[in-house]
Amino acid sequence: MAIFNTPSSFTVFLSLSLLLLLLLLFPSLSLSTSSSIHDLLRSKGLPPGLLPEEVKSYTFSDDGHLEVFLDAPCLTKYENRVLFAQVVTANLTYGSLIDVEGLKQEELFVWLPVKDIIVNDPSSGLILFDIGLAHKQLSLSLFEDPPHCKPEGELRNHVRKEKGFGSLR
Repeated sequence: MAIFNTPSSFTVFLSLSLLLLLLLLFPSLSLSTSSSIHDLLRSKGLPPGLLPEEVKSYTFSDDGHLEVFLDAPCLTKYENRVLFAQVVTANLTYGSLIDVEGLKQEELFVWLPVKDIIVNDPSSGLILFDIGLAHKQLSLSLFEDPPHCKPEGELRNHVRKEKGFGSLR
């Protein structure tokens, strides 16, 4: 008596076996479609608004390496303006993003790289940004909701117009 009655049941069995084999061989593959990056941040004790709404996809490996992909670099504003590169990477552990790459914050007209983001004590209502030259504490409430991020050029032109510089085209 054959286990598979039809060729199509064999195909389904083979496909499922191959998928299971891939998941066993590559456990660090992220299936990010099941939850959003914002849900992942929340599950790790960080506010979901640290990353923009426009995140296209991400990978998160078992060793904590996080890669976040956007369609293009973009700007948004929390307390100050921040610039997200097209790819942002960090080591994600509970309450912290360490060794961040691809994120800059404007301080007194100078763009400084954000190196670490840490929530030591959620009850304090504060989040710590290490921007290399200094540590900056901000209110967690600034990061409750993911911000909308505008393409880098579009927002810079908008800021120039607000300051009376007009477009530089």
